[in-house]
Amino acid sequence: MLYNRIIKQGTINEPEGKPDPQFALPATVNWMRALRILAEDEGIDFTAAISYYRQEGKRNMDARVENTVLEQLFLGLHHLSALDQFRGGTTAADYARVGVLAWYYGIANAASAMTAAQSGSFQEDHAGTARLWDEQIASRSLAMAPFSWRVSSLVGKTYKTEIDALRNASSGKLQTQPITKDDAQGAAAGYLSGSAKWYAWKTEEDLRRNRAFRDLGVDNFRSKPARALRDQWLDRKPVGFVHQAARYRGKANYREALFLAYGPGTETLLSGYIDDMHAVLKAFLVMAGAFASRKLGKNLWLEFVADVDAKKAFTTSASNIWT
Repeated sequence: MLYNRIIKQGTINEPEGKPDPQFALPATVNWMRALRILAEDEGIDFTAAISYYRQEGKRNMDARVENTVLEQLFLGLHHLSALDQFRGGTTAADYARVGVLAWYYGIANAASAMTAAQSGSFQEDHAGTARLWDEQIASRSLAMAPFSWRVSSLVGKTYKTEIDALRNASSGKLQTQPITKDDAQGAAAGYLSGSAKWYAWKTEEDLRRNRAFRDLGVDNFRSKPARALRDQWLDRKPVGFVHQAARYRGKANYREALFLAYGPGTETLLSGYIDDMHAVLKAFLVMAGAFASRKLGKNLWLEFVADVDAKKAFTTSASNIWT
């Protein structure tokens, strides 16, 4: 009954019906598994991450900037601890939706710590955080794979070429659970392609409401001036990992009640999902912490880790992640 009503009859905000969760769920689960496989293949731990950032030196920061870096890392660690506790649950669907939220906010906090450490910059909204992290970190080769995966533009011929290079001839599909690194490359490339397509559509919708487009006196992008204006907008819109994470969280938080929570096959599909989210967030936090430690300097970093482990009210140990 609920499926027919929501999917086929629609709701106030989507009168034509919500997307079918039976299609969305495998892609959601498989992207997270792909990220975990790729992160584990990269061997992301604190020692490896410190080595990756060996050329990054201590940066002179105002105390409030230092405090922002430490605060955001602490928030991210708290979200990781929540996911760690969810792993002990018996029914994955009980935790899947709030697990996505914990995962995303942990990613956003860690990303904010990195941008604050890099340039003293901080954004409080989702789009701003994604844009700033891509600009300050990913586009400057300061993110470890697979978190470095990005497209530099939303112009179709540009992003499709870049995604093909990341796919590296993999035949892996997003609708099929990845097992090998090759599978994971294909699945991750598929999710990035879908994200680029979605952000391109969103950019076009924003452009349609812009005066520059209205002044052309057209209602589509078939004319040469309209295409040129569209491509100008698309060309300055990259999409990186935090953009993908924000879109990922939006599905769980806003749109689809049945997604992650309805149907007899859901629990089977969610097998291992919480573990995968935990592993991916842990890898991202390890990376962010290593970067921050280089920018903050050894003394402040060791003081921070020791203080967290002495005073934290949650279970996950800072020293287990960041030493």
